Amino acid sequence: MATTKKPIFSGPQASKGKIKLTFIIIAPEGLAKEGKKLFLSHAKWMKSTHYHVGSKALLSYDVSEMKELQDPTNLKSKPTGKTVFVLSELYESKAGPADHLLRTPDWKDWPKFDQWLQKCQVTKVCASKVFNSLTWGGK
Repeated sequence: MATTKKPIFSGPQASKGKIKLTFIIIAPEGLAKEGKKLFLSHAKWMKSTHYHVGSKALLSYDVSEMKELQDPTNLKSKPTGKTVFVLSELYESKAGPADHLLRTPDWKDWPKFDQWLQKCQVTKVCASKVFNSLTWGGK
């Protein structure tokens, strides 16, 4: 029987006061593959252009996806045919997303991404302050 180590609790409020940029994107049927390809390009651009230390630091970046469900609180409900993407970027301060938004036109795939977003239902939250956080990690 395999044993698993309990993760270390990094402490309450580890991200408290940090700033999140979050997009929730609901892509119509047939547009998920294009979105995923664009997000792969986006991640490469983010890694090569964004600060890793200081007030503009990008602390974490992730994109998740799942099929949209008729009843989002019932994981066994039928899919609608659409795909939900959640982009989440965590920055040290508001200077991070401000810098990110200034840099966005420099991303080679920005025009394609913008056109793709226009075909989707999008909620953009560009600089929300984290007021509650729990973080586990480490060894």
